[in-house]
Amino acid sequence: MTKKISDKKFDVIGIGNAIVDVLSFADEAAIVSYGLNKGSMTLVDEARATTLYKQMGPTTACSGGSVANTLAGMASLGAKTAFIGKVKNDQLGAIFNHDMHAVGVHFETTMMERGPATANCLVYVTPDAQRTMATYIGACSRVSEADIEEHTIQNAAITYIEGYLWDTETAKAAIRKAITIAHKAGNKIAFTLSDTFCVDRHRDEFLELIKHDIDILFANEMEIKSLYQTKDLKIALSKARGATDIVAVTRSEKGSTVLTSEKTEDVPTNPVAKVVDTTGAGDLYASGFLYGLTRGWDLAACAQLGNRCAGEIITQIGARSLKPLHVLVHNAA
Repeated sequence: MTKKISDKKFDVIGIGNAIVDVLSFADEAAIVSYGLNKGSMTLVDEARATTLYKQMGPTTACSGGSVANTLAGMASLGAKTAFIGKVKNDQLGAIFNHDMHAVGVHFETTMMERGPATANCLVYVTPDAQRTMATYIGACSRVSEADIEEHTIQNAAITYIEGYLWDTETAKAAIRKAITIAHKAGNKIAFTLSDTFCVDRHRDEFLELIKHDIDILFANEMEIKSLYQTKDLKIALSKARGATDIVAVTRSEKGSTVLTSEKTEDVPTNPVAKVVDTTGAGDLYASGFLYGLTRGWDLAACAQLGNRCAGEIITQIGARSLKPLHVLVHNAA
């Protein structure tokens, strides 16, 4: 075990998209007919989101967003978390606000009274349990420097940022402000690449950000290969080594690989009885990993808990666990 990072008020504060997920089962033919890229996220405007929603079968709605899911998972593990993200004072905004507080995440970002509606993500789950997403960003795009409170960032051991936010200049400015505050306070910055299409849009900026500002990087196999523009995972991992202090790469049923400048650790995972929905697997992996890291665990133990949290979430619909995750801590530490 390593030394605990700190005893800050918050273990992790996240900055991300505040989204309400709408999930439904669909076959691959439907995905093609909707013009979506299977297994990826496509940004849509409000009109298209409305059209796609009308075409969906029976749905299940729950609060989501990558970093928000991670923080909810951490809270379920027993961590102290806070979230910065923008919603409008509308029906979906009220749902998101309620859900974050209900799971124990500190969420006090001021709601918008005007402007675009609260974001939603239409999630199509195909028979192979893969998820394809159509996302209306809405109010998410309005995160700005004004939402970044210095004392809150200072009081979090780790500030966790999602790559999806990099799509707007106002959010970029907010992220850079948070990074500056966190590092000045001696705190860490964690970052998730979010999606291969997100990487494609911002590759050069992400590489610079990782090199100069990121301490902990999360990615899956496809994202890390996209970042380094290679189809060979070994090549991608070799390039990722030393890019920042810690790189954690999720590898589905193979578990995960954790890289530092000194070593590479492959951490296997246990198979689950039935994969129902892979939505949130990477988000919940980050929950377990960051929980362990803020408690001074060695990296293999952090990855093991991450694997267990991901394995738990893929046995149900949605990215918010239906049962407390703290029991997993004792199995991983």
